[in-house]
Amino acid sequence: MSEVTRILDRVRQGEAQAAEELLPLVYEELRKLAAHKMAHQPPGQTLQPTALVHEAWLRLVRGEEQTWQNRAHFFAAAAEAMRRVLVENVRRKARLKRGGVQERLNIADLELADITPDDKVLLIDEALERLEAEDPDTARVVVLKFFGGLTNQEVATSLGVTERTIERDWAFARAWLFRAIRPEF
Repeated sequence: MSEVTRILDRVRQGEAQAAEELLPLVYEELRKLAAHKMAHQPPGQTLQPTALVHEAWLRLVRGEEQTWQNRAHFFAAAAEAMRRVLVENVRRKARLKRGGVQERLNIADLELADITPDDKVLLIDEALERLEAEDPDTARVVVLKFFGGLTNQEVATSLGVTERTIERDWAFARAWLFRAIRPEF
């Protein structure tokens, strides 16, 4: 009988100290299992194998049922705990409050002048007044570009700033205005 199996027997019998003795013996194998599981996750995963092992371990030792029959049963339970941690992590990311189900908007494709008929210019003007209260410089960029039809270079020259500053302000303003008038559509 291996050392791990002996300790698992002690855990099953309810000996609290046994769980603490178990972790150092199985940690490396759990870490390899976690790394293997993480390799099959989609790109952009923020959870690291070490964190996955720690989360799974906490679930294993906190769980009501610590009746692992043997080493294989323990590692199967660990794998299941890791799977649950990964699934919960994905679900958490997909929640509405985290923006997971919201549609991405490419603000480079958004041209307010192109998508707004005359009757919606008033909505833009009202939103522009609110923007002006928050950020007068950005509101000036909108007025010059949207209502004045000036290019980024012409607006930059007019305001005495760089063209890159105008590009940033315009990108921010389009997103801000789109969000401000979108509920009105």
